[in-house]
Amino acid sequence: MALPPTIPTSFVPHSTATPRRFQTDLTGAFGFFAYAVLGAVVVLALGVFFYGRILAADNAAKSKALQNKVAAIDPKTVENFVRLRDRLTSSEALLGGHVAFTGFFSSLEKILPTSVRFSTFELSLDALGAAASVEGTGVAKSFNALAAASAAFAEDGRIKDAIFSNIVVNKDSSVIFTLAATLDPGIIVFSP
Repeated sequence: MALPPTIPTSFVPHSTATPRRFQTDLTGAFGFFAYAVLGAVVVLALGVFFYGRILAADNAAKSKALQNKVAAIDPKTVENFVRLRDRLTSSEALLGGHVAFTGFFSSLEKILPTSVRFSTFELSLDALGAAASVEGTGVAKSFNALAAASAAFAEDGRIKDAIFSNIVVNKDSSVIFTLAATLDPGIIVFSP
């Protein structure tokens, strides 16, 4: 059988392929990353689940222990502790409002010059017992010693409105004076 003359008996296909350029396949890398994230999420979810179980078991054990401790509490002991707390609170309130002039005398001893002394001294409280005042007469070796005492009172600040009056200078340069002052409430409150 003979083929018609127009149809060739063999042929060579022409190459239409262009030179291939380097191309990366990102779908494989993205898929690997997605599976890694999925695996990490699954591991974290399992961790949270088991940690929740551990916490629930721990909470149940501690609740049981607390119930046992509460059941073991003696009501009489609790009552004694409450009474003791009330006593301590009331004694703190009493001592906090108790007037004690030892703080005033201690600070007076520290700030008053040794060349100034009192011959009479009167401490008084107002009707409420909140404000204290001091009045007294005394002798200073010199007027400078009296000025030093006044400056010491002003510097300390707890002996307020110190007024030195009836000042008489003697022949030996000693000074007789009268003092009137008010006291800061903090200086007359009891402190252990």
